[in-house]
This record gives sequence, structure tokens and C-alpha cells, in this order.
Amino acid sequence: MAEVSAKSFIPESLPGATVDIAGQIGMLWELIRAPLIVPLLRISVYICLAMSIMVFIERLYMGIVIILVKLFWKKPEKRYKWEAMEDDLESGSAAFPMVLVQIPMFNEKEVYKISIGAACNLSWPADRMVIQVLDDSTDLVIKDMVEKECIRWASKGLNIRYQIRETRGGYKAGALKEGLKHDYVKECEYVVIFDADFRPEPDFLRRSIPFLVHNPNVALVQGRWRFVNSNECLLTRMQEMSLDYHFKVEQEVGSSTHAFFGFNGTGGVWRIAAINEAGGWKDRTTVEDMDLAVRAGLKGWKFVYLGDLQVKSELPSTFKAFRFQQHRWSCGPGNLFRKMVMEIVKNKKVSLWKKFYVIYSFFFVRKIIAHMFTFFFYCVVLPLTILVPEVDVPKWGAIYIPCIITTLNSVGTPRSFHLLFYWILFENVMSFHRTKATFIGLFEAKRANEWVVTEKLGDALKSKSNTKAMSKKLPRFKLGDRILLHELGFAVFLFVCGCYDFLYGKNNYFIYLFLQVITFTIAGFGYVGTIVPSS
Repeated sequence: MAEVSAKSFIPESLPGATVDIAGQIGMLWELIRAPLIVPLLRISVYICLAMSIMVFIERLYMGIVIILVKLFWKKPEKRYKWEAMEDDLESGSAAFPMVLVQIPMFNEKEVYKISIGAACNLSWPADRMVIQVLDDSTDLVIKDMVEKECIRWASKGLNIRYQIRETRGGYKAGALKEGLKHDYVKECEYVVIFDADFRPEPDFLRRSIPFLVHNPNVALVQGRWRFVNSNECLLTRMQEMSLDYHFKVEQEVGSSTHAFFGFNGTGGVWRIAAINEAGGWKDRTTVEDMDLAVRAGLKGWKFVYLGDLQVKSELPSTFKAFRFQQHRWSCGPGNLFRKMVMEIVKNKKVSLWKKFYVIYSFFFVRKIIAHMFTFFFYCVVLPLTILVPEVDVPKWGAIYIPCIITTLNSVGTPRSFHLLFYWILFENVMSFHRTKATFIGLFEAKRANEWVVTEKLGDALKSKSNTKAMSKKLPRFKLGDRILLHELGFAVFLFVCGCYDFLYGKNNYFIYLFLQVITFTIAGFGYVGTIVPSS
């Protein structure tokens, strides 16, 4: 195999000075390659292979457990005591516990009517339910619209409260914490949380509350998200594939084996006493939901996941909104792990096996290693081994294990199996953002507590007439507003590696590399998801 040097990429017709510089760079490369580059790259390969084995074992474990759950485990209604809530002829609605419904909002112009309407249509006695709209909107027009909607439903006999704060301190966690301080909340035993784009079915409370009523050791009942706009574009289809695996496998496995999983922040019912015992809502990270779940789990509370209790919601369909969301979802767990790992180790209320599960499986492998392995191995280390042929990556690590991991990840969304290869390429692109965010969280860097509310488009882009109206009112995107230099930089790097492998390589990695170049380039120029004109 030909040796790589800087001269390999410099045409001979260039001026002599340029060739001399290239020659000096080539000599420097030859001097440091054997004693420095090769050992470092070989160590990097070993580390990546170790991470790949960790992720593989974790995926395989969850795959085996989910098969056993589906074949032999009893359904939650059989594992826990559950009786339907029915009206009592003598006591009337007094047999129903008081439930607080919290809907946190922030400038939700497109979806506020849908979420408030869905909450008000819940099948629960009106005198046993309090609906709390926690509006942190900064747009006064939207604030007025939301308040009028609350007044409209109140006139129909619903106990709905419109609550605002002077500041947005603590963001969502601050709003939820403030909402629990009102005097009328003291009568409520349970609180259900729905984000502004969530649309629960009318029977949501009747199916979930009995688990809490009849099982005093259960703190949380979590429903599964279903996506109303999953077919909107390729970006939403990719998200559906990732999130379906999370709900159908990760949440189900955690609920069945340890009665513990991460609260998804919405679409779930909490026992208020459990929230208080765990220390209430905290805004120290951007994953206040996971923070509360871990603290409650360490107190010995159990969680129940109901895969057939589905709540309609909306996926971010613009690439900008998705990137901000992924930053929050990746940075927060890393930051929470940093702050809670010793607290988990020292905890004496849960078993050693559960502590191992929370630290190693829940946090370390799924929230940290999975992101880093994907990015460093496929976007950095593997391409570099093409330029340094002395370092070899075994086929089982480069091909076989990744293929098995990918196949296991695809079980959540069988209808999108034909999109699996593009999903891999897209996930590799997003792994860069997730890895960067994870490091920010682990080291509590500058953007560790950055909170950007995920933009919801609602029905704004569904009708052609509305889309045309928006296009007329708003200017078109400026190309410079959506160019992502990091993605384009990786596209160039992978292109160089692909060209070298095409010319001199023997493993045919260039096929993958060129496809990954295309994906990075598309993302780098912002042509991902729904393109919404900017104001």
C-alpha cells in the first residue's frame, strides 16, 4: 500500500515554494507518525472497540428482556393492583381523588388551544380536577390569547386557573414548582403534566390514576408518546425511529425489571407526596424531569410505564429546533450524572443491583458512551485509520457489531425499516452535537444550563393556503443563517479520507464515507426538515 504524505494531494505543477512547504509537512508527518500518531490512534481504536462492546451488550440485554417481557411477563394491570374508577351512587364524585393538571407554556401560539382543550375534555369529574395553565410567555398578545381561552373554558364549568410569574426563573422546573405552591393544590393528591403540544385521550386519567390509588408505593405512571406529525418530513421520521425504540424498549425494560426509568417530562402522572419527599422540582440541570425521577427512585418509589396509554404530541420539524432539543437532552443527563453519581453510590435505600443499573446502564452507557462511541468511532477514528494504514480495525468492530446494534435499534419502528441506512448516517451527524453537549454537561461548561423552548408549528404548515400566506408575509431564509460550519468541516475531512481510501485503500470504506459526506453536507447547509421562513 502506498504511504500517505502531504505530496499525495499537491499537484506537481504548483510553484516550487509550495512544493517545498508540502515536502516539509510530509517530512514532519513521517517523523511523528510512527512514534506518536500510530500509538495514539491504536489506543483510540481499542477505546472505541471497548465502547462498542459496552453498547452492544446493553442493546442485547434489552433485546432479550423485551422479548421475555412480551412473551412471559404479566401486563402492568396484572403485576399491580388495578381497579377501574367508577361513579358511586351514594358518594358521587367524592370517590375520585383530586387531580391537578399542569400545562406549562411559553409563547405557544400554534398549540395552546389544542392542549387546553384536550385537558378540559379529560373524562374526570369536573369538581375533582384542577387545570393549571402555567404561562411563562413573554409575548403579551399570546398571553392575552391564552388567558381568554382559559376564561372560555371556565365559563363552561371547568376549574381552570391561569397562572403567570414575574420572571422565568428555573424555566419549566420553576413554573411547575411555583404551580404546586398555590393553596388550592393542597387538596390534590396527584398531578399530571402535559406540555403545550400534548393531546391526551379523554380516558387518560381513568386508566392511569388507579395504579397510584391502589399501589401506595408507586410514584409515577408514564404514558407513551405518539407523534401526529411523524410523516411530515424525513427529519420527523428519523426522530420517530429513535423515540419509538426509547419507549418500546428502554422504558419498558426499566419498568419491568427495576420499576425505574426516566420521567419523560410530560404525559405522566405523579403522586404529589413522592415529589415532595424527593425534594421537589429542581432547576440545576436542563433535565428537571430525569432529576426528579432519579431522586424519587433513590427514595424507593416505584414507576409504572404503560405502553398502551398513548398521548399524541408533536415532533420538532425544523432542524434548528431539533438541534436545540438534542443539546438539552444530551447536556442535561451528563450534567446530572456529574452531580448525582456519588449520591447514588452512597444511597442505602435501594439495592446494589439497582444502583449499578442506574449508574452504568441508565446513565453511563445510554446517556454518555452511546453518543461518544458513535461520533468518535464513525466520524473520527475509523476515517483516520485510512490515512494511517499501520492501524487496523477488526471487521467485527467495524462492521458486524455495528450492524447488530443498528438492527436491534430498528425494532421500535418496523414501518421505517427501509430508512434504516439513512437513519444511521443522520444519527452519525447528530452524534457530533450530542457528544459536544454531553461534554458541556459533564464539565459544566458555558452552555450547560442553556434552555431553548422547542418550537412547535402545530397546524400552521398543514394547509397550502396558510403556507402561501406565510411565504408572502415573511422573507425567505438567508443562506448564511442556516450554514453550519462544523458539519461542513467534517464533510471535507471525510471527503479527503474517502478519496484516499478510493485511491489506495483495501477495505472499501469510501462507499460509507462518501454517503456520510453527503449527509454532513446536507445538514451543514441546513436542508434538513421543514424549511420555515424566518421573520
